[in-house]
Amino acid sequence: MSPRLAFAVEAAYRAGRSTLAHFQAGVGVDLKADLSPVTVADRNAERMIRQAIAAVYPHDAILGEEEGGASDALDRWVIDPIDGTKSFVSGVPLYATLLSYEQDGQPILGVCYFPALGEMLYAERGQGCTLNGRPCRVSAKSDLPESVLACGGPKSMIKYGRWDGFATLSGQTLATRTWSDAYGHALVASGRIEAMVDPIVTRWDLSAIKILIEEAGGKFTDFRGGDPFTSAAANDLEAVSSNGVLHEEILRAFA
Repeated sequence: MSPRLAFAVEAAYRAGRSTLAHFQAGVGVDLKADLSPVTVADRNAERMIRQAIAAVYPHDAILGEEEGGASDALDRWVIDPIDGTKSFVSGVPLYATLLSYEQDGQPILGVCYFPALGEMLYAERGQGCTLNGRPCRVSAKSDLPESVLACGGPKSMIKYGRWDGFATLSGQTLATRTWSDAYGHALVASGRIEAMVDPIVTRWDLSAIKILIEEAGGKFTDFRGGDPFTSAAANDLEAVSSNGVLHEEILRAFA
């Protein structure tokens, strides 16, 4: 583990642990301009990570969900202090603290920590993916009837024109689930399900996830099979993560 990854794991762990003081504790919720929820736990966790970065890597650029930042930088840290705030405020433990570092516009390391579940995934380019200290890999299943597919939720799938494709796949797979946010992608990276589709997401939702999926042996693209990170853009992204074996078959359903 490189010093930078070790730093990221510790920073994400500490920030994630801080959210537990507010979890299932009736935390107040504010609405941002886009009507997405935010809590004091989100803001505190991001601030903790920013302070940690400033202390160790004072010249590094940072992009964060709550405080914005280096939207055009190609080398930067990317923070999502609570990915799955709706789950968090509902008392559902499927939320994560995400932290990645990008070089030349691509993540070279990523951390995904689920504080309420006690699960920590991390990856670094060329070093594989790890879940709670052990190497993890995507599933080897090659048949849709044996596979489980997840999505962020029917509302977004319908709104962004992906419902018909998802419905088609639902009839061909073993099961479909709405394991939203980072959790669905983490299940792909750790081999527990075969694919996750997200029709509308942001850079901070995806940056850590991309390197996790790829280092676990999977594939991570947009719905056209391209790289979602063709620019430094932070918003209006989409993602399909899979075990790789089923990727093209899944994409064809959305063509």
